[in-house]
Amino acid sequence: MATPQDELQALRDHLAALTARVYRLEQQAGVNVQWQPEPRVASPPTERVTAPTPTPAPLPSDAPSQQWPPLRIPSTEPTPEAEQLESRIGKLWLNRIGIFAILIGVSYFIKYAFDNGWIGPTGRIALGLLVGIGLVLWGERFRSKGYVAFSYSLKAVGIGTLYLSLWGAFQVYHLVPSWVAFAAMIVVTACTITLALTQDAEILAAFAMIGGFSTPVLLSTGENHEIVLFSYVCLLNLAILAMVVFKPWRRLLVGSFLGTAILYVGWFGDYYTRDQRALTVFFAGVFAAIFATTPLLTPLTKSQWHRGFSIALTLLPLVNASALFLALFAMYENETGTLTWYALGLASSYLGLGSQLKRRAGGDPTAVRTISLLHVAIAIAFITIAIPLKLNAHWITIGWLIESAVLLFVAVRTATDFLRYFAAATLTLGIARLLLYDNFQVQTLVFNARFATYLVAIAILGGIVVAGNHLVTEGERPLLQLAEVVLNLLALIALTLEASDYFGRELTNLYQTHPHGNYEPLQQIQFARNFSYSAIWLAYGAGLMAFGFWKRSAFARWQALALIAFTIGKVFLYDVSMLQQGYRILSFIALGAVLMGISYIYHRDWLQLSPRAQDNSTQRTPP
Repeated sequence: MATPQDELQALRDHLAALTARVYRLEQQAGVNVQWQPEPRVASPPTERVTAPTPTPAPLPSDAPSQQWPPLRIPSTEPTPEAEQLESRIGKLWLNRIGIFAILIGVSYFIKYAFDNGWIGPTGRIALGLLVGIGLVLWGERFRSKGYVAFSYSLKAVGIGTLYLSLWGAFQVYHLVPSWVAFAAMIVVTACTITLALTQDAEILAAFAMIGGFSTPVLLSTGENHEIVLFSYVCLLNLAILAMVVFKPWRRLLVGSFLGTAILYVGWFGDYYTRDQRALTVFFAGVFAAIFATTPLLTPLTKSQWHRGFSIALTLLPLVNASALFLALFAMYENETGTLTWYALGLASSYLGLGSQLKRRAGGDPTAVRTISLLHVAIAIAFITIAIPLKLNAHWITIGWLIESAVLLFVAVRTATDFLRYFAAATLTLGIARLLLYDNFQVQTLVFNARFATYLVAIAILGGIVVAGNHLVTEGERPLLQLAEVVLNLLALIALTLEASDYFGRELTNLYQTHPHGNYEPLQQIQFARNFSYSAIWLAYGAGLMAFGFWKRSAFARWQALALIAFTIGKVFLYDVSMLQQGYRILSFIALGAVLMGISYIYHRDWLQLSPRAQDNSTQRTPP
């Protein structure tokens, strides 16, 4: 019979075999579990009488020597996300709801006290001031404990309560004069600004800005106090600008501009009269100057530029300049001469600002260059506006054309590609006005305003073509060729219009002298006019071809060939049927002579265009 020691040993052997089998299964399943067999406990030697026990399976030779890991029991503790949500609900939202509920209950109590006459007007204002101050101090206590967002909410309610209490003391109960309430609101604004700077809180600065611009509205008496109002607005804008200089609170600039614009427009619509124009212009200029100097005073570091200064400092100059000119236009609507001088003055001012920004030391080079070019663009826009204000009719077109030439000259001399785009836009504007808008009353041939305007445009395009051949890159070559094509088209249009108007005046004189006479002279004039078109185009094409041979310009010769081809079509399709016999003969002879002359030049191969001539030229060239 087996002894207890033998039974215990057999159980241990079975347990070891099962453990080894589980280990092999886990290894096959890819579970990396460390294992070590349980050490055997030596038993005292005894005499065995029973049959031998089965031999257990051998243990794996590579089994690790570390202990079997403890089993993992799923945790019932809450996850960090659940804890955060629970903490947010308990600490933040329940707190806010509780504060809001208390404020509502207190407000109901105060209203109940007011309705029953428990608190008089003085007590009501005093209570409002105390509540406002208490909320600000309470919010500061929360900030010191780390509840920053909640403290700002309390301070916002407290600051608003202070403003409304001071408004009620003046407007509702008339307990204090306007200057006392005004001074008290300034003190509240100054204290809020101080808190914003010391605590580095942009939201408090926004509260101060809103309260500052609300003060004149809250304390309005319905009377006109332009000097007091606009002086206060100037000081408020300077205070906000000072904050932006030391703090990257760029959004305050936009809010300050909007507040100034709202107060100005509201005052202008209610109180402005012509006798106040000089003073109003002064304050409008001061407002614009404060915002115009913002790019010079604010830091332009790379980090601040990419955090949003790019929007504030690029949009604000454009809007500021436009608002100032609109304000001036509203006061000088019928005095275009004065508006012209204002536009030119603004152009020179923005050119000076752009120059100062370009020479500014420090800051992100991309930001400095962008804002500098933006100010130059604003100056160009004012110059473009000044031209039609001062000039009339075709002089506007001439002014724009000359402006484009000046801009292009400055762009080339200063290597400023930005100005080239403005020069191209202004030149396009001038040419479009010349072709589509200008209406000339011409009475003389060639020596008239229209032909002179066309000559200005042709001269500017000619200068662009001549200078561009030495300055443009290969990528800009198509634009130079476009300018050359436009030059030739303008020349053809100018010459054709001169011929058309000359014969038109002849027809008018004929109608006046022979209202019911013979129509044969009328037909002769019409034949001569149609023939003159072919003659002008053919002569210009021949001249352009000669120029192409002289300058060895294939592009000019191709333009000449296109014009001559168009003239050929006119001669064969129109002149044959519409011209008189004599003009028809002249058209064909002139066309044939020109074509034979051009063909002779090509046959002589003066330009050595043929492959044989090029080979001979290459052989004659010394090595």
